[in-house]
Amino acid sequence: MRGGGKKWGGGGGGKGGKEKKKKKKKKKIFWEKTPPKKKAALPWLAVTITLSLVYKKYFVYSETAGNHLFIAGIALLFMGMVMYFSTVPLLLRGLKETKLITRGPYSLCCNPLYASLLLLIIPGISLIMNSWIIITTSIAGYIAFKIAIKSEYREMEKFFGDDYKKYRELTPEFFPFPFRKWFR
Repeated sequence: MRGGGKKWGGGGGGKGGKEKKKKKKKKKIFWEKTPPKKKAALPWLAVTITLSLVYKKYFVYSETAGNHLFIAGIALLFMGMVMYFSTVPLLLRGLKETKLITRGPYSLCCNPLYASLLLLIIPGISLIMNSWIIITTSIAGYIAFKIAIKSEYREMEKFFGDDYKKYRELTPEFFPFPFRKWFR
């Protein structure tokens, strides 16, 4: 017992400790509204990996590729992980400070988390496992991304206004090849 005979986490004070605290309703802001469509690719990835392990002979790219696919997969996976883990701290800082982030991976494309997963990490896993069915996760994920991202863009435009519109005009949406910036 500590603090005058009250247990940790005990009620204490007013009406015999049964006083209920009023719950404040927190207004959701744009980044808390993650559409379920964006998460749809992950269960499919689990299915494709399972199918690749159980029925390997049906989904191989090549029986004779040797280590070439594995090495290429490791390279893609490594680049994807670097991009992903360099994006996360910037995203978290931007959310905490309610600030539009346009540097780092965000200077390459507007959606570097999705790009790193769908263009680098999942294809890397596909090559490492020598299984073409895994790459269908990237295709399904990209379709889900294109459907769900529209609402996020509307929210971002409402929140950041013209700064966000200008950023979107100058920065590729998904594919991190900012030719418009390089050849201006």
